[in-house]
Amino acid sequence: MTDTARDPWNRLSRALSARRIHSAYLFSGTGPEPAETALRFARGLACSAEDGAPCGRCDACRRSELGDGDEPIPLDGTGKKGPLLRHVGDHPDLLWVERGRDDTRVRIGQIRALQHALRLQASESGWRAAVVADAEWLNQEAQNALLRTLEEPPPRTSLILVTQSPAGLLATVRSRCQRVLFPRSRDDVAPSEEEAEWLERLEGVTQASLPELLDWAEEFRGVRAQAAESLTSFLQVASAWLHRRTTEDVMAGRELDPSPRLQAFATLQQCRKGLAQRNANPQMMAERALIALHDARG
Repeated sequence: MTDTARDPWNRLSRALSARRIHSAYLFSGTGPEPAETALRFARGLACSAEDGAPCGRCDACRRSELGDGDEPIPLDGTGKKGPLLRHVGDHPDLLWVERGRDDTRVRIGQIRALQHALRLQASESGWRAAVVADAEWLNQEAQNALLRTLEEPPPRTSLILVTQSPAGLLATVRSRCQRVLFPRSRDDVAPSEEEAEWLERLEGVTQASLPELLDWAEEFRGVRAQAAESLTSFLQVASAWLHRRTTEDVMAGRELDPSPRLQAFATLQQCRKGLAQRNANPQMMAERALIALHDARG
């Protein structure tokens, strides 16, 4: 089920007020709003008030709130330079997992640590919540491990996956979550400077030579975590661009062979999954994507 309302919090707030809570949610959308809402929802689950939002006054709210200027404890997927997961504030029943500072994925060790924590008895009498941010960076092994928890969730526990796009998640994972879609806000409509440059270059992608495409792909080399994150953003922009250009051509009555474009869409999705699930080389994925885009509009 997908919530397409402009303000997904309305639905979530009503669920909190009525205590109609699902065992798993999938929050998807760009920008900081999905993760911020996941944090708010998790705190609302622990809150002892009944108004559908963290009241900020009860003991649970005070324990789950970060102090002014406090920075969350950085995680490390190996557990060597930091914890595998952390609590929200210092609330024992609210857990948070995300990529480590230098990691290119959410590691299976983090998911196993989360599962171990959820097997323990809750410290308080209310609901427990576990947020997995950066869920698109769960590889297949980690997703399969997480699937066991989704299939047999602990009592009075809600798991919240946060992702920019659910395309990188296994269908079996997606099917077990209540989906909450966060549309782009009006403030997000204007592309960033980098996105604007990508869009301008995409307009000439079909006329580019192979050496030019390879040179462009080389821009996504370097430290893998940064390169993979940049390429993921590019693939999102390229997918939206291809969809928009296809729609414009159809509306203009141009006769098109849809096969190359459908293949390009599929390739872009495969590249995104390769980055998240197989730790694929960003430069090689960029080469595949750009060649597919080059051929898509011929």
